[in-house]
This record gives sequence, structure tokens and C-alpha cells, in this order.
Amino acid sequence: MFRSSVNRDILSPVSLLQRSASVYPHKVAVVYGERRYSYSQFQARVYRLANALLEKGIGAGDKVVFICPNTPPLLEAHFGVPLIGAVLVCVNTQLGADEYRYIIDHSDAKALFVDNEYVAQVHPVIHLLPRLSLLVNICEYSCSPLLKGPEYESFLAIGDETAPDVAGISDENAMIAINYTSGTTGKPKGVMYSHRSTYLHTLGEIIESSLSSDSVYLWTLPMFHCNGWSFPWAVTAAGATHVCMRQWLPKEIFHLIEKENVSHLSAAPNVLLQMICFPEARSVKLRRPLQVMTAGASPSPAILQGMEEIGANISHVYGLTELHGPHSVCVWQRPWVDLDPDNLTRMKSRQGVPYTTAMHLAVVNPVTMEPVPQDGMTMGEVVMRGNNVMLGYYKDEQATEQAFRNGWFHSGDLGVVHPDGYIQIMDRASDIILRGNDYISSIEIEDVISRHPDVLEVAVVSMPDVEWGEVPKAFVVPKRGSSPSEEEIIEFCRQNHVHFKAPKMVEFGQLPKTATGKTIKSQLRYREWLGMGQS
Repeated sequence: MFRSSVNRDILSPVSLLQRSASVYPHKVAVVYGERRYSYSQFQARVYRLANALLEKGIGAGDKVVFICPNTPPLLEAHFGVPLIGAVLVCVNTQLGADEYRYIIDHSDAKALFVDNEYVAQVHPVIHLLPRLSLLVNICEYSCSPLLKGPEYESFLAIGDETAPDVAGISDENAMIAINYTSGTTGKPKGVMYSHRSTYLHTLGEIIESSLSSDSVYLWTLPMFHCNGWSFPWAVTAAGATHVCMRQWLPKEIFHLIEKENVSHLSAAPNVLLQMICFPEARSVKLRRPLQVMTAGASPSPAILQGMEEIGANISHVYGLTELHGPHSVCVWQRPWVDLDPDNLTRMKSRQGVPYTTAMHLAVVNPVTMEPVPQDGMTMGEVVMRGNNVMLGYYKDEQATEQAFRNGWFHSGDLGVVHPDGYIQIMDRASDIILRGNDYISSIEIEDVISRHPDVLEVAVVSMPDVEWGEVPKAFVVPKRGSSPSEEEIIEFCRQNHVHFKAPKMVEFGQLPKTATGKTIKSQLRYREWLGMGQS
């Protein structure tokens, strides 16, 4: 299935299942509720999916959309779809009908697999998608009559469980997947991954997360997000065990951690937040060390402390959809053991250094492209290049050229480089606050406010101001049982940071989040600039 020569092999993460099925045929590969698939059974199901797709006329280059939670069918799709040279398109499960129509149409999809939970959102636009030739309903219980197509298990039954008879993957630079960005600043863009880049990023995840055949990985990270940071392939390559789950509820997370002896999970800070706020979290007894990877904004001191009290070790990673997810990791340094808690938290919340398989990461003057000094103060744009950078944006050459200008991928994030070479993100370019002639990093203020003992989460955005043009405003989520005042938060910020950078206003309440747990600061900023903010 993979063309190779005596001294060169085609790099594709799909091949990694074949090795694990050969080495660990009877080992449990996938757990979902009471279901358990061995590696040989997992491979047989993948082959059935691939052969069933071929039987229905889906082949090399065709796009196959999955709208599905973290259940076995989506895991199987990560192997079965690209095995025949088709392209997997995993879609966010929390979109509306118009967004689904746009992504399915834009990706030129020929096949659509929909979990029964989401049929009602997709059904209204099915008739507007004439290119679709195959509809499959993924049902755990009864199927919706709205979707006219076979049920997933019935669909698998038409495929043979032997390796599909296809020419194979001959070009490792061919597309393996398209992942759509969130579209918060316009239409979602289709980020194209290649077999080669995905294979290498998969190896990077194994290295940076220390996966082994004894590992048990809990699926708290959406597989639709950057193909689960390549962990569908990484966990499989290591011969480890996938523990699937439909919903990320704290009670179920802790139940599965204990029941399945979980060793690894990846999650956005909001999932970790739900975990530490769960009333029974302190009574959880971990049977083994729990390694946690988290991305997004730097985890707050409250989250770091809360997870460590549970018994978890957190690694902070940073990246974007265009980079298969993580590109850098805050690698632990042994001398940090001697740091006091505040300084240790500050070190662990940085974005760190490139992945082993990424290598190229810089903070540069966006005009001259010269690297900024490693002084921890001079800001520049964070840029990357290397094996895990996307092929480009699907059907959008102009956006691709703009992202790849000067031979680097431009993240749009602003950061600094510390003397030890670790980078720290200071803000998105769009989130920098210009108070008169002073540039203020919203992340910098968030870092200070998050140290307040009564603060659980915080987001800072600009608000209009008659005197200064714009000033910072903080949105704070207090810890359970606490009720800090606006004046208290502002004064805390003044005492622990530069006086003029303190927020002018503080509002208390919950923060808007994306499906992957990122705070949607654009919503907060938009609301303020619609005239709802006060000056």
C-alpha cells in the first residue's frame, strides 16, 4: 500500500497502524464504554471502512467529511480514509447549519459521515450540497430518519477486513487532511496537511509527550481540532491505548482516569478548569502519574496549582491549526526545582522551545525579519518554518502567500525571547492595547491579575476611552466562594505591575469560549466598542 525503495520509504502516519497491529495484535487499542477493540480488531475495522468507501466510489483525492465526537468511528476515519488516498475533513461539532454548508461545499466533499447527535444541524442544508454522493449516519442507539443513508456499522459490513487493493500512497506530500480554522475574522480557511508533515509531527508528539506502549490516552481533546494534534496516529504508533469519550464532563473524566488507569491526556485550559472545580477532584486517587498537555493561553496559577494538587504534571505547548497544533513546548529544566512557587509558575507558563521535529521558531521584527534580542522585553512577531507547517490554505493562494511571506509562516502572535531562549507570547497583534502612545499587552495584564488569590480566570481587552483612545478592561471569573471587588482587582494590579497598565474597569462573570476552550476575546472587545463600554 506504500511505495518505497531500498533506501527510502513513503512517510505516512497511516502505516503506523500496520506495525502496531503486527507487534501488539491482542493488546487493547481502543476503549469506549464497554467496547474494547484489540489492535487486530481495530485494523480490521479500518480496513472495512476503507474498502466500503472504495465500494461506494470514493477514492484517491476525494474529500470525506466527518462530523462526530471523540468516538471510535472518528478514530477509525483517521486511518481508513487516508489509507485509500482520500482526504479526511474533521469538522467542529458545535457549528450551525450555514457553517456546515460552507465547509462541506468549500472542501468539495463527496462523502459525509454524521453522528446522530448532529443530524438536525446538518439536515437543513443537505439539499444544497449536490456534490455529496454518500451519506452515512453514525448511530449509537436509534438513527434519525432525517438522514437518508446507511448506518455506520451497516456501512462497515459491506467492506472486507483485508487490506484494500489500491495502488497505495505514492506521494508523501499529497494531502491527508483539511482542517478548517474557526473563522472568527471571516470565512473559515481550509488548512491542508500532507502525509509527510503529519507523520513527522506524529513522531514529535510521541517524543514530547513521552508516549510508550504502556500509555493510556484519554480523549479530552477534540479530534476535530488539528486532527487531535496528531494523537490518533501517535497513540497508535506507540502501541498505547485510546480511551474515547463522547462528552468532556469532569465526573466522566475522573471516572475514566481511575477506571482505565489513564496516563496521558491533552486539553484546553477550560477543560482543566472544569476538572479542578469539580467538587470531588481532591478525593481522586491517581493510580499512576498523569501527564497533561495544554495549549491556548498560558495556564493560570490557579489551574497549574489545582492540577498539581490532583497529581498531574502539566506541559504547556503552543501552536496553531496551520502547524498541526503544537509547535513549541515549555520543556522542563531540572534547576527549576529550586525556584519559589511564583517563579516556577512563571517559567512553566511560557511557550518555550520548538518541538524536536519542528526546530525553526523565531521572534522577529516583522518589517526587517531580524531576530529580536533575547532580553525578555523586546517584542516581535512569532514566526515558524519546518516539517509541520501546513501545505497552504485550500483554494486560497493569496492567503497562503501572505502567511508564507519571507520564507516563514507568520503567526500573527507577538512575543519576546528570554535569555534562556524560551519564547513567551505577549499577545495577538489584534489584542494589543494602544493607550495614548503606550502599547500594552493584554496577556501581560492577565498574567498579573491571575495571581490574585480569588481569581480563577481572566481576560483583558481594550475599551474606548475619551482621554487615552483606548484602555484595558478586565473580565474576571472569581474562584468558587469568593467575591473580589473591582477596586480590589485594580489595586492589586497597580501594586504588582506598572501603574498605568492596570485595567480601568473590571467586570465579573463567565467568559465566552470556542469549542476548543479558547476565550473569544473578540466578542468581549466587540461588545465594548459597540458603545456598551464606559469611559
